[in-house]
Amino acid sequence: MTQKDSSAQIHKNADLTPYNTLGISAKAASLINITSAEQLKELFETGLFEKEEPFILGGGSNILLKGDIAGTVLKISISGISLEVQTDERAELNVGAGVNWHSLVEWAVAHNFGGIENLALIPGTVGAAPIQNIGAYGVELKDVLKSVTFFDLKTGEESVLKQQHCRFGYRDSIFKHELKGKVIITGIRLNLTKPPHPIECSYRSLDEYLRKKKIATAGIKDVFDAVIAIRKSKLPDPSLIGNAGSFFKNPVIDAELFKDLSEKFPGIPGYKISEDKVKVPAGWLIEHAGWKGKRVGNVGTYENQALVLVNYGGASGEELWNHAKRIRNTVAKKFGIELVPEVNIVE
Repeated sequence: MTQKDSSAQIHKNADLTPYNTLGISAKAASLINITSAEQLKELFETGLFEKEEPFILGGGSNILLKGDIAGTVLKISISGISLEVQTDERAELNVGAGVNWHSLVEWAVAHNFGGIENLALIPGTVGAAPIQNIGAYGVELKDVLKSVTFFDLKTGEESVLKQQHCRFGYRDSIFKHELKGKVIITGIRLNLTKPPHPIECSYRSLDEYLRKKKIATAGIKDVFDAVIAIRKSKLPDPSLIGNAGSFFKNPVIDAELFKDLSEKFPGIPGYKISEDKVKVPAGWLIEHAGWKGKRVGNVGTYENQALVLVNYGGASGEELWNHAKRIRNTVAKKFGIELVPEVNIVE
């Protein structure tokens, strides 16, 4: 493939350190910056997707690179936020996959469009949001998503998948299963509210923050500001210390197991999500397994939030993964709960 084969610029032996928030040093044999779906079409016509399965990179905020990538990396940088439909009650937005997620939330709040203010300061790009079904403080992407636009690597065409067909679950979607490696998300369509907005502030830490600030009737800007303040108090800035946010998912366990653990470990928090399932905060488990604030060589567990693993500088992907495995083994031994990474592990 030569430059004249495609308008997309190809960078050989590219350094991926700036493209992952953990700050892991790794290289890609080739890096291509994608700014439009048309460029994906051009690459399709060169036969790229028949020859190999490129690694798709968004904001790099939810990945752990265990080593170099021998093949091609496609950095998705498709921009654009456009208001497509507006009524007295709703506003529908089309958003490019390369848009920074928090920038989108800022834009929505500034334009008085509601529904994603609880998702402020979540790192990464818009294209990664449906894959993870990102969520925080009582709200998930699925609550406001209307559809996902993607490029089909088999047909070379763009298609639209409606929300009800995305098979959303807790930090899960069809893009992690049936469509994994088969499509590239190029954009999403959101269905946001206009005033008066329904406000979700029942999440305990959010409710406590608003009460402390004596905000009796919160608006979307109040929630937005509160979420930012709470997240900043718990999570390190990736520009200052390498991290990928929450490293593990909050495990969902059987109610019977939670009952047994409550007797053995009084005070263990749990959130009932169904008649027989309880969600337990992974951060609590890690902290009470003795890992909060603990450093091993170049890696460690953040002192203010045990769910966050950090690179203090110079750590390899393997080093950080070994730290994660030590934590997982300790938690499994003490609580009988197997932690599952929320971060994507790139071999």
